[in-house]
Amino acid sequence: MTAADSPRLAGGPSLAVSAAGIAFQNPIVLAAGTAAYGRELARVIDLEQLGGLVTKAVSIHPRHGAPSPRVAEFAGGMVNAIGLANPGVSAVRRTELPWLAEHLKATRGLVNVVGDQVHEYADVVRELSDSAGISAFELNVSCPNVKAGGMEFGADPCTLAEVVRQARAQTSLPLFVKLSPTLPDLVASARTSVDAGADAISLVNTIPGLVIDPERRRPMLGFGSGGVSGTALLPVGVLATWRVTRVVQVPVMGVGGVATAEDALQYLMAGATLVGIGTAALRDPRTPERVIRGLQRWCERHSVRSLQEVIGSLEWSQ
Repeated sequence: MTAADSPRLAGGPSLAVSAAGIAFQNPIVLAAGTAAYGRELARVIDLEQLGGLVTKAVSIHPRHGAPSPRVAEFAGGMVNAIGLANPGVSAVRRTELPWLAEHLKATRGLVNVVGDQVHEYADVVRELSDSAGISAFELNVSCPNVKAGGMEFGADPCTLAEVVRQARAQTSLPLFVKLSPTLPDLVASARTSVDAGADAISLVNTIPGLVIDPERRRPMLGFGSGGVSGTALLPVGVLATWRVTRVVQVPVMGVGGVATAEDALQYLMAGATLVGIGTAALRDPRTPERVIRGLQRWCERHSVRSLQEVIGSLEWSQ
């Protein structure tokens, strides 16, 4: 099935898009870490209305995560330190992915992959590559490489390329590489990822931040610092998307700060093919459905027959 064959929302403008050879019925994807493995939200929203769902992180071994509290809000969004808690690849394969395969039909399932060492990404991909219900993998290369003193995998071009190459050798499914906006050269890192075999880029991961409780004179999070997400991240992600899509010839999933259809349109106009929703969906799980309806209404108001026409339509050059 191609994107053009995908169903239209209520007979209106087509919101279908195609990314990395995958047909999505619309561009809205639940970002990693905000929907767990799907079943937690199944009674709250209609998952089959979404374009896709990225699972929470999967590592080769179980992770207990960071100490609580793990989330704190501030005026511009949220800071979190979850610690990539997950039951490990064997448990995910046995208990979570079968549920996804059974319940997600029109919605595409992507698995977020993390590791402490280069080979662990490939190990997870190998273990899950033949599982039903998976359309692609998203490699979170913002994790610290314990073999390199804690440096992010994405910060070193050679290490980044090796992570992607090894994962690429283990699957024929598309690989998305999720990059941090704090990388020394984000565009170069995206190019390195594509050259090593990535089929798409996810932009952006959270940025480091610290929220302090003045009454206690201590951090709000149990871990101390955490990743900043939410409204404050929107212009950072949009700019990163615009910069990267001007250089690499693969689809981009824009992530960060999206709460409305207008936010999603900024990413699409900057060049993104898919748009991830994270923090806003944590606050209100029905946000993605409202964004999808908002995109349809915007297309109707502007006589846009297909959302594909909007992608990369920003009238600006630098």
